Amino acid sequence: MRAFAYHQPNEISEAVKLLTSVEDCKVLGGGMTLIPTLKQRLAAPAAVVDLAKLPALKGISDDGVTVTIGAMTPHAVVAASPIVQARIPALAHLASEIGDPAVRNRGTLGGSVANNDPAADYPAAVLGLGATIITSAREIAADRFFVGLFETALEPGEIITAIRFPVPVAAGYAKFKAPASRYALVGVFVARFADGVRVAVTGAGAGVFRVAAMEQALSQSFEPTSIASIKIDAAGLTSDIHAEADYRAHLVTVMAKRAVTAASR
Repeated sequence: MRAFAYHQPNEISEAVKLLTSVEDCKVLGGGMTLIPTLKQRLAAPAAVVDLAKLPALKGISDDGVTVTIGAMTPHAVVAASPIVQARIPALAHLASEIGDPAVRNRGTLGGSVANNDPAADYPAAVLGLGATIITSAREIAADRFFVGLFETALEPGEIITAIRFPVPVAAGYAKFKAPASRYALVGVFVARFADGVRVAVTGAGAGVFRVAAMEQALSQSFEPTSIASIKIDAAGLTSDIHAEADYRAHLVTVMAKRAVTAASR
């Protein structure tokens, strides 16, 4: 690890000012991605801005229509939250499946979403629920937020402050996990709303994506059998030491069926 300047602001405005005025500066949320990359010297920023002392970025609230979760809320808190368990149980289940206890107690919702790892779980929930990403500058719809591999619509100096999740009629999440890391080889989040269904896939490609054919079929009949015959094109999906693209394509349908079953319980 190389030396860097360390800042721990007490206000969001102070954090934004640091990020826009200090050259080559990185944001530190839970540190589950940044700290390992610093240790391996895969990243060598001149400065790090730690958001740990910003209480405004933590907490969970319910307004009856949406559930809003602060960006610095740890995965374990989301998983154990009575609000999330009651209103969007699939989101609580997803959070409980992330990594191991150490990761769940340190890693944060905002950090995961901002990092946009192609195998992360939260992007599937954010896109599948059609959530809104609230930042220090604006609000961004999930469909416009995830741009590409580790890329998002965030501008330099822009910080995720919270994410607002619409409460669905029903939702489910299922993933086929890598045994060691518990990252998703394929994870599928399915959410049914009064006006239709959203299906979001993580782990299979360069980033989270929706499956229109499954959404249309499930909007007609919200049953696993409705999507059993839908095949996913393996072109553009990931092949690596964990799984070939063809296998991941197969898993998308399998996990989607399981997610629908979970949502129907």
